[in-house]
Amino acid sequence: MSVLLNCQNLTKSYGNTTALNSINLTLESGKIVGLLGPNGSGKTTLIKLINGLLTPTSGVIEVCGLTPGPRSREKVAYLPDNTYLNSWMTVEKIVDFFVDFYEDFRPELAYEMLSKLGIDKKTRLKALSKGNKEKVCLILVMSRNAQLYVLDEPIAGVDPAARDYVISTIINNYNPEATVLISTHLISDIEQVLDEAIFINNGNIVLQKSIDEIREENGKSVDGLFREVFKW
Repeated sequence: MSVLLNCQNLTKSYGNTTALNSINLTLESGKIVGLLGPNGSGKTTLIKLINGLLTPTSGVIEVCGLTPGPRSREKVAYLPDNTYLNSWMTVEKIVDFFVDFYEDFRPELAYEMLSKLGIDKKTRLKALSKGNKEKVCLILVMSRNAQLYVLDEPIAGVDPAARDYVISTIINNYNPEATVLISTHLISDIEQVLDEAIFINNGNIVLQKSIDEIREENGKSVDGLFREVFKW
C-alpha cells in the first residue's frame, strides 16, 4: 500500500480561530475511510486543504506525494457538498466537459451509470430533480480513474431510498488501488462499507482506527461510539 495523504503538524487558522490544530494524519491506498465529526470540527477545512483550495497556516500536507495544487488535482476526484455544475448544460455537454478536463475520465462508465438511472444525456441539468442532480455529480466524480476520491456529504441531499444507490455507486466504481475519503453525518448509512474511521473535533484528530478495531475494542458500532464520544 502507498501513502496517498500525509499531514504533519498541519494547522489552519482563520484570524484567531484555529480550524485545524497541528494534526498528523496518514491515509494509505485501497481503503474507504469515513471522516466523521460534528459541525465546525474541521472536516471541510481539511477537505479544502487536500484539494488545494486553501493553504496551510503551518505544517505539511502532501497528496499523492505532491503539495496540493494543479498536479495533485490530476490525481484527486473531489465531490463538494453543493452542486457546482451549470444548470443550463445538458448531461452530455457536462460529460464532454469532463472528458476535456480530466485525462482519467471514463465517459463509457458515466453513460452506463446514467443509463441505469434512466437519465437522458440530452436532458438539461435544470430539468432534473435535486436528488438526480446530486447523483449526476457523484457519477461524474466516480467515473474518474483517480487515486484519491474525496466526497463531502455525498448522501446528505438524497432521500433514504436513494442512499443505497449512492453507496453502491461509490463502492463499485472506484479504482480499487485508490482510497475514498467520505465526510458525512449519516454514519449508520455508510458504516457497512467503511474500512477505517477518523473522528475529528475542534480541529483535532480524536481517533483513527479500522472499523474492526473500533468494534472489537469498544463493543459497539462506529455510530454508537461516535454518539458516545460526541455526546449525541
